[in-house]
Amino acid sequence: MNEALVQALKNPTSYPHPVDEVLVRETHISWVFLAGEFAYKLKKPVNFGFLDYSSLEQRKHFCELELKLNQRLAPDFYLNVLPLSGSAEAPSFDDASAPFEYLLKMRRFDDSQLLNALQQRGELKEEHLLQLAEELAEFHHKLAPGLPPNNLGTPEAIWFPAQQNFDQIRDLLDDEASLKQLKLLEDWSKDTFSRFENTFAQRLADGFVRECHGDLHLGNTTLWQGKVVAFDCIEFNDAFRWCDVISDLAFLIMDLEDRGLKKMAQVTLNHYLEQTGDYEGLELLCFYKVYRALVRAKVNLFRLAQPGLDEEDKATVMRQYRSYTDLAESYTDFHSPYLLITHGFSGSGKSTLTTGVVRELGGIRIRSDVERKRIFGLKPEESSQSTELTGGIYTAEATEQTYNRLSKLANSVLRSCFPVTLDATNLKKSQRDQLHAVAESLGLPSLIISLTADEATLRRRLTKRIQEGEKVAEADLLVLEHQLANHDPLTTEELNRAVTVDTDAPAASQMLVKLIRDYLRLED
Repeated sequence: MNEALVQALKNPTSYPHPVDEVLVRETHISWVFLAGEFAYKLKKPVNFGFLDYSSLEQRKHFCELELKLNQRLAPDFYLNVLPLSGSAEAPSFDDASAPFEYLLKMRRFDDSQLLNALQQRGELKEEHLLQLAEELAEFHHKLAPGLPPNNLGTPEAIWFPAQQNFDQIRDLLDDEASLKQLKLLEDWSKDTFSRFENTFAQRLADGFVRECHGDLHLGNTTLWQGKVVAFDCIEFNDAFRWCDVISDLAFLIMDLEDRGLKKMAQVTLNHYLEQTGDYEGLELLCFYKVYRALVRAKVNLFRLAQPGLDEEDKATVMRQYRSYTDLAESYTDFHSPYLLITHGFSGSGKSTLTTGVVRELGGIRIRSDVERKRIFGLKPEESSQSTELTGGIYTAEATEQTYNRLSKLANSVLRSCFPVTLDATNLKKSQRDQLHAVAESLGLPSLIISLTADEATLRRRLTKRIQEGEKVAEADLLVLEHQLANHDPLTTEELNRAVTVDTDAPAASQMLVKLIRDYLRLED
């Protein structure tokens, strides 16, 4: 790259708008010049094999592609591609002569509002991640399904970069412990890939491989005008961007867990699945999390080749490498799943308390209110315009369909080795028996979570929920009266495999988590 151009772009007077000073951010593939209210990205003329910016034509192409791709998620940030003409020493942004370089023009934003910066200051909130999960779910939904270019998304194309990780990392290691760990991860990945090879192929056939973000982590997300925005998706390599939507999500979940935000990761994962209904994708989640963690481990290890690193720098690189590989290894551990079946009237606090259960104990929550709507093509917060007692999506046939779907999803998620919490009223013994049979058929434990509150409390909560505009659950006081008059109490046999919590009692959520831990003998 012409050093004269870099120096010129560091000069505030080079720009066609007011600039007091220019701040520069440099990576191995680009410079970003922060000038006034805008940021200008200049791609370096490099070729790393997986990335080729070596010609002016290539740099123009990838500037335009980066603009197009990122305008999907961050239209306010990515503005246009600017040709530079004149000379490197005195570049011009607006004349009509032949360009010698191209810049990607972006709107500048406050680095302190990046989600990783919020996390480092202890200011990252669950609401930020819930918003990001919804944004990602909507983004994935809008992406056009179809066959990717160049056979991307096939099992062979998925395994190639995974194997490449192991081969490239192995060449950079010399200590026996690290090589042994790498072999363990490679063997696990090969075995998992082999077991799910048909699933990878089916996901491609079913349209789950799409042109995704490809690099979704907290460092590529920010708060902008009160909204979480994801930016900087990968433009330079089709294979990194065309992936299963679950792989795209896996990067975010892995990044949260690497930062010690396991509870936030659980909430994010569950909210994404609630929005998309893609519970079948869970079968591949651990494979993709291991892959994503090893990509980050490898990138850290590549820094050892940088000139000028002293022994302390090298030790820091190895600590970061082992942090990622230890995380990847944790994903290979097996923990026997279980099924939690809620039981309680509308207003008894099922959704509130099961949110706490999933946050503290992990696993996947499946909500009957959401899945009932999904059967009829409705989004979780979309009104069904139904009379819940008798019509619309609440007929007896619709309820039977709903419980059949809950059973099917529970079976799928349990087989993927994730604990399941089924958030439903389950006021009929036949419904509880149907769900219990799912766990029993797999030889897994199940537990009824019976949530109680007095009738006055139930009515008060429902009234408040309606007044506050609750959109997912649609039960009203008339529904409650019907439930109170027509439910099947837990039998003696059921009470022997149940825990009961008064949800109006102090610290009910913590008590419920403790009871579940004690009953199932779960580790803290």
